[in-house]
Amino acid sequence: MADSQFPPAMKFQPDRPEGTNVIHAVTRTQVSVNGQAHTTSVLVPTDAALAPWAPVDLASLTADHIAEILPFKPELVILGSGPTLRFVHPSILRPLIDAGIGVETMDTPAACRTYNVLTSEGRKVLAALIIHP
Repeated sequence: MADSQFPPAMKFQPDRPEGTNVIHAVTRTQVSVNGQAHTTSVLVPTDAALAPWAPVDLASLTADHIAEILPFKPELVILGSGPTLRFVHPSILRPLIDAGIGVETMDTPAACRTYNVLTSEGRKVLAALIIHP
């Protein structure tokens, strides 16, 4: 058969633009970003330096912690709630809502996968990951 009968080749490896953060692995107690392990909660923006983040679990998360995300100006925040999916009261997310920034909550492993997909699509996303010590 002629090659013209087949669609163009599809690339299975996503492009990773230079200067973007990539999450390589996640376990219950750590996340690896750009090959460096982090054992405490961390903010992972698309194209800026990672920032340590204070909440040790979802119960300790406050609106002030969420407000720390605002200077990064993401279009979407992926909140990794820890090893299981748990939701926070909307009042805690108020700083993002007031700024018109979208937010999705999922367990931390799913948040890591989603972050990588959105980053590979060129989206300005930030993963706010709660890592249990």
